[in-house]
Amino acid sequence: MIPVKGVSGARFAVLGLGRSGMAAVRALRAGGAEPVVWDDGPEVRVRAGAEGLTLANLRTDGAYEGVSALIVSPGIPHLYPTPHPAVRVAWAAGVPVDNDVGLFFRSLGQGAWQTYDRQPRVIAVTGSNGKSTTSALIHHVLTSAGIRTQLAGNIGLGVLDLDPPEDGAVIVLELSSYQIDLARALTPDVAVFTNLTPDHLDRHGGVGGYFAAKCRLFSEGGPDRAVIGVDEDEGRALAGQLAEGPGDMRVIRVSVAGKLFGPGWSVTVHKGWLREVRQGRQVGAIDLRGVQGLPGVHNHQNSACAYGALRALGVAPKVIGAGFLSFAGLPHRSQTVGQRDGIRFVNDSKATNVDAAARALASFTRIRWICGGLEKEGGLDQLAPALGTVAKAYVIGRDAGAFARKLEVVETEICTTMARAVARAAEEAAPGDTVLLAPAAASFDQYDNFEERGRDFINHVTRWLER
Repeated sequence: MIPVKGVSGARFAVLGLGRSGMAAVRALRAGGAEPVVWDDGPEVRVRAGAEGLTLANLRTDGAYEGVSALIVSPGIPHLYPTPHPAVRVAWAAGVPVDNDVGLFFRSLGQGAWQTYDRQPRVIAVTGSNGKSTTSALIHHVLTSAGIRTQLAGNIGLGVLDLDPPEDGAVIVLELSSYQIDLARALTPDVAVFTNLTPDHLDRHGGVGGYFAAKCRLFSEGGPDRAVIGVDEDEGRALAGQLAEGPGDMRVIRVSVAGKLFGPGWSVTVHKGWLREVRQGRQVGAIDLRGVQGLPGVHNHQNSACAYGALRALGVAPKVIGAGFLSFAGLPHRSQTVGQRDGIRFVNDSKATNVDAAARALASFTRIRWICGGLEKEGGLDQLAPALGTVAKAYVIGRDAGAFARKLEVVETEICTTMARAVARAAEEAAPGDTVLLAPAAASFDQYDNFEERGRDFINHVTRWLER
């Protein structure tokens, strides 16, 4: 645990008692603060009371008397589509609103740091797609290289549940727009922006608000080095805002769409070859074509972003390449479940939006595609250019029929359930085909989360493989 600094004797309100909320409560207590808590779930409040926490209805005016700040869990809206009532009351009382990420960055430096030979460092990764894989890949390479490291944020532990880092250690954080948007302190040593595609638009008041939330990671204090994916206009604009000039080595530009020019620092991937260029000279290269845990162009972008962050820390290209080769990938993200009779089964349940699904479809040549679920804003039109590799789509979800009608350019079969989709895709697949779960939709119409959907796919595939 990382105790919150500078709060001894102060009173803090905590709204939302999930993973990050409870971590904030523990860290505030460890720092000598008095937390008062609230959750909109009655059962959660009962558990909190049983644990000896002080409950206060933070929706009421009197709850903020003597409160220094309101700490809000990431899943609770603080502005769009409408502020939570407790946030409105805190505003009216003049009480600052923060979150666990803000508490983390203001509290990270501990007294022991003064005795360290090498200060611990923080790499923070954000973006629409690929941030989990990029974060896990950085963590894996550091671990493989014998560098002490911890992984947290939107993946793994909550940020305040981390252990205080040791001499020379590295903390890797995956941060969502929800986590960045409200944090009052953001000071990573290296910040990574993978890409931007429309997502969570209701929460941020549109794509501009969504991009602005991501940009806060680079503006609230600012990192020493920024690794920026520049294959979209937003990334190019962000890199341009951060750089003092074309040769500014504090910005590492990343692209899988084409060669980058100029005297600065860049990492590109073309036809599976990753190349690092500084001041017009190639200084490192890795062949990604044989890295089984990182298939497809989207994973090559993740690799390039991870490579840039690791090089910013001074890790050698050969060490990075060796770490890439031993990376097995993350569950539910281009995860090979098994193979039989020349048919490969791949679980990409994390492909919950159109762009992520398009990236998954571009990774294989002949696909039996399992898709469908709770459709997100923006529709499916942007998928059309990626459907050339699809032999047939097997549509799941409560509204499978409506989803299937929007896939006019491919043959579809309405399956509704995962069991039927896997069975039909496996029956019709031929050697060389890939049965791919890449839903292009949220899971909440049938599952609690994308992990549960992925596990259901794995279970049905495993049964078929064992027949």
